Amino acid sequence: LCLSCLSSVSAFMPGAQVSGFMPSAQIQRAQAQLSRRSSAPLSALSMKVFDWKRREALAADSSIADISEGEYGVLGNLSPAPGSHRPKNRKGRGIAAGQGATCGFGMRGQKSRSGRPERPGFEGGQTPLYRRLPKYVGKPMGRDGHQKTNYGLIKLDVLNKFEANSEVTYENALEKGLMTKLRIKKGTSVMRGKQLIKVIGCNDENREPVKLAVSGLTVKAHAFTASAVEQIQANGGKCVLLNPVTNEELKDE
Repeated sequence: LCLSCLSSVSAFMPGAQVSGFMPSAQIQRAQAQLSRRSSAPLSALSMKVFDWKRREALAADSSIADISEGEYGVLGNLSPAPGSHRPKNRKGRGIAAGQGATCGFGMRGQKSRSGRPERPGFEGGQTPLYRRLPKYVGKPMGRDGHQKTNYGLIKLDVLNKFEANSEVTYENALEKGLMTKLRIKKGTSVMRGKQLIKVIGCNDENREPVKLAVSGLTVKAHAFTASAVEQIQANGGKCVLLNPVTNEELKDE
């Protein structure tokens, strides 16, 4: 009969006689062994220690494995678990180490040579990943690519040349000769024959911000900067956004 069975019988039947199951001498030995197991605390040597440098120290003093508070608390005395920290595998230091001489790269072939044997992205001759993926149609990505829109710029100094309470558009500025024709070669700048316009602030010759002096302007463009909107509305004007495709006014919702 095993020790677990004996302990269960003793627990559920405190006054029961177990002499019918086992001889008396064997019962006494089993009870003594069971009492030693239940009363003895777990020691640091109860588990196998894989670090051979710590086996002798733990065998001499088992309190070495106990965690105590040091100068910086418990965290200052923590150490890796035995066997978890392994030294670095040193290559090219003799054939007895297993990674000597050729260091695991072999004796022949392109991959055994010094330096980088293959360029980045090379896959042995087959079509590489950067050529297998689909491409954008038209202009490539990057500078002045798909995601960049170039606007024709109208500065605040051009708005100062208009009369008060007038309507400002790119076409009106060209007709009155207040600015020259915008010529943009890169990026999306023209939609259905209409130039995309953006009103921005600017600086004068002394590098001071130009202030809008004309009041009551109704400025129509496809985009505005925050500084331009602030000055136009401060002078009683109005900023009207245009649809970049149809060139119609966008209604405020």
